[in-house]
Amino acid sequence: MTLSWSMDKLGPIARSALDCALVFDAVRGSDGEDPAAVDVPFPFSDSTDPTDLRVGYVASAFEGDYENKTADQRSLQVLRDRGVSLEAVELPTDLPIGAMLDTLEVEGAAAFDELTRSDRDDELVRQGEDTWPNVFRAARFVPAVEYIQMDRLRVRLMEKMHQVMSDLDALVSPSFQGGTLGITNLTGHPCVCVPNAFRPVDEGADERRQPGSISIVGPLYRDAPALALAHTLQQETDYHTRRPPIK
Repeated sequence: MTLSWSMDKLGPIARSALDCALVFDAVRGSDGEDPAAVDVPFPFSDSTDPTDLRVGYVASAFEGDYENKTADQRSLQVLRDRGVSLEAVELPTDLPIGAMLDTLEVEGAAAFDELTRSDRDDELVRQGEDTWPNVFRAARFVPAVEYIQMDRLRVRLMEKMHQVMSDLDALVSPSFQGGTLGITNLTGHPCVCVPNAFRPVDEGADERRQPGSISIVGPLYRDAPALALAHTLQQETDYHTRRPPIK
């Protein structure tokens, strides 16, 4: 569904990075109906030599204790073992990323304005403080001045992130550490999320598992290197081949 015109990013979900690349190649580009869509080259190859890629990693994000740390460190080592030279980089942290993400709520409220004003939002199943109906209602009270300030800061963030990525083909980060998810939502940088762990859903429950993942970010309009690096990682691991139990 359309949620935030300036933040929505479309992309495939598939078993492997290679499958994602095939689907992406089929759906990418402009159909002439969306002025924001552009046609750019997609030089993906499943035989890309990972040692030819300039790869950074968000060093500080991999420090400290967090749920997927062991799996993420293992993924970094897999890349190093394949000859990938990982350059430590840091993302811009001097801007209020959390507050800027209110952009999504305001634009979402605009997208569903008719639903809210007609009171049909009361028909949605989930009703609570942090559910979409109430988020849309509350976002209507964000002052226009604050929304404009978010946009102004967002441009600065885009410029800073462009500087970080200017010398890289790909950037490796924990999926939910270091602010990468919020930053790339605001800047539009493409991201490949690769499973690298499976943890029990509940302690001692059954055979069900919850996946952990690591993220690989690419420069703007350069999805191919990120997908190629993800493919390299999956050539050395089997998480993408596992299937849930069928009973």
